[in-house]
Amino acid sequence: MVTAMFPSPRLLGLNESPYPPLPSVRKVIRATADRAHRYPPFHPDRLARRIAGWCGVDGDAVAVGSGSVGVALQLLQAVVRPGDRMVYAWPGFDAYPMLATMAGAEPVPVPLLPDGRQDLATLAGAIDATTSVVVVCNPHNPTGSLVTASEFAEFLARVPERVTVLLDEAYIEFVRHPAAPESLPLLAGRPNLLVLRTFSKAYGLAALRVGYGLGDPRLVARIQEQQLPYGINAVATAAVEATLEADEELTARVDAVIRERERLHRRLATYGLPVLPSQANFLWLAAGPDTGTDRTVHALNTARIHIRHWPAEGIRLTVGRPEDGDAVLSVLAPAGSGPDR
Repeated sequence: MVTAMFPSPRLLGLNESPYPPLPSVRKVIRATADRAHRYPPFHPDRLARRIAGWCGVDGDAVAVGSGSVGVALQLLQAVVRPGDRMVYAWPGFDAYPMLATMAGAEPVPVPLLPDGRQDLATLAGAIDATTSVVVVCNPHNPTGSLVTASEFAEFLARVPERVTVLLDEAYIEFVRHPAAPESLPLLAGRPNLLVLRTFSKAYGLAALRVGYGLGDPRLVARIQEQQLPYGINAVATAAVEATLEADEELTARVDAVIRERERLHRRLATYGLPVLPSQANFLWLAAGPDTGTDRTVHALNTARIHIRHWPAEGIRLTVGRPEDGDAVLSVLAPAGSGPDR
């Protein structure tokens, strides 16, 4: 037997689920792969209706795309005109400035507050006559901070109806804060609001690329006009449909990630590290003049722990299985400390 000289890398940089698809989902993936010589539906209308029923909204209120980033691009292609601006918080999901440029919009980043929260007042204040889209991530990527229901309501009241609000809820399944907004009821009477979600994170289907947007049917119809024909493959469709039938098992997995998130946060805080509270499946270690962020990144990389580093901003650490957390704690613990559970 040959023993590996180096441990396998721990992939904690992309906020993926640490768990593979459920057995029931893997079964339909294998079965559908046997029919890979057949085209998928021209447009994913049936899948959109299934997701709509699962979410409790009308069938014409859901647009499906290639991951949430695909739906976001379709939205921008639908509403952005040459010379428009798109406002979003930064650091944030790094696809947003790319998508803005692809759609012909000027990216307008707004710095986060010192505590890692989005500066909603400045976001709203950055909207001008040429702004067509403003993005709010809830919880925010990469800091895990939450916009509360009252904060979001106040923000919405400041946004002109001509500006589309993209509410990115890619990590909403990991939220347990009682003040979190219930976004779907907000869609009534708000034709300029799109709620963006994905099956990549909590549901463990990142490789299959299925996301969806929920909104006013008129806005959804405009987004669907940008849908790439045959853009959602049959394996992805079957996997999502099987996932919709496995709520209880998937909730147990999400709960396990949340428990591990809280354990890691508690331990890292006792180590004196600048870790922020999180409502997502990752933790943010803020940079600063005395935090030794570069040393932390080097130590994690040396241990083959893959994380995401924003130089001079901070480190985003995906929450994995407990053994992944133990490895992180072993690297970052002060001398004499251990990864207590």
